Amino acid sequence: MLELLFLLLPVAAGYGWVMGRNSVRQAQRKQSSILSRHYYKGLNFLLSDQPDKAVDTLIKMINVDSDTVETHIAMGNFFRHRGELDRAIRIHQNLVDKELLTDSQKQLALKELGRDYLLAGFLERAEAVFLQLLDSDKYFLDAQQQLFNIYQTTKEWDRAIELAERMVSCHGDSLELCERVAHFYCEQAAILIKKLQFEQAEKSLQKAVLSDGHAVRPWLMLGQMAIAQQQYKQAQEYLKEVPVRDVTWLSEAVPLLEDCAEKLSDTKELATLLDEYHQQCATAYLARVRLLAKQGKEEDASTFLLEQLRAKPTMKGFETLMGLYQRQSGAKQVGDSLAMLQELVHEQIQQRPKYRCVSCGFSGRQLHWLCPSCKKWGVVKPIKGLDGE
Repeated sequence: MLELLFLLLPVAAGYGWVMGRNSVRQAQRKQSSILSRHYYKGLNFLLSDQPDKAVDTLIKMINVDSDTVETHIAMGNFFRHRGELDRAIRIHQNLVDKELLTDSQKQLALKELGRDYLLAGFLERAEAVFLQLLDSDKYFLDAQQQLFNIYQTTKEWDRAIELAERMVSCHGDSLELCERVAHFYCEQAAILIKKLQFEQAEKSLQKAVLSDGHAVRPWLMLGQMAIAQQQYKQAQEYLKEVPVRDVTWLSEAVPLLEDCAEKLSDTKELATLLDEYHQQCATAYLARVRLLAKQGKEEDASTFLLEQLRAKPTMKGFETLMGLYQRQSGAKQVGDSLAMLQELVHEQIQQRPKYRCVSCGFSGRQLHWLCPSCKKWGVVKPIKGLDGE
């Protein structure tokens, strides 16, 4: 009897193997049948223009695991590129809610979900998503950039500054971050100036100076604020710092310095600055021409201006020269002709842009510290050349 049992063991093992194999095949056929049914059902929804139901069916058909995450991400991105943001959000949110994903996969899903929310205009939800990604080694830079964009859009400068300080403490500072923080403090100060809170605004501008030693915007704003408070001597001290930081912006400081000189009836500080920097831009050498003309030295002014125009011709310079010649001309007909020509040149100048973005080429007559086109800080500069400085 015992011998018979030993003989039956191989038979039992073989039978078990056959039954197990058949069971696996049956399960595979059942799963294949389910997938096939979902596939044709989803295809039918797409053909009948019912994409919402098609998305639901596809999500059911493809189980979310570490092997199918990229498929779901690609599907969500496809809908986002088509502008179907609600479907993209559903797919990416479905990924984020799954517990089986690795940290890296969940962070990728969060990043795509944040982009969905941004494009849909759900800024609070996008902010919440990107705040979670600040602790990610891989996506913290992208999260930081997106959060800055959100705070710039909503003009929440306090939160933007707080975020920047957090990034500096965690990852160290950089030139770009320092420039950005300086502009944030300046935007904060601009709001305070409108409220006539000059003391608080000055503190913000001093922080901007400390954040970026090359920034000219805080010095210009300090000068403008001092002029508004009729502190003209102090304004001159602030504005003299502009060419020291970046001589490109001298053209913005010179008109303010002329205003201070007129209010103080003292041109000494202005003349000293122009002696050093008059060759840097048209606005500077034209200010020197006006200074000479006020002193009754119109011939010297004309000679000086002609020398500058030969070296660096500008439309603004030609307009001023025609005005000088008009006043010096004794013949009425010549004076009238020059006046007409001067008016035409003036109109032409008024139609030309004064500033241009060095990053994307955006141009206009109004100064934007944040380029409206490429959304970068400090890239809009005064135009140089015949039509500019």
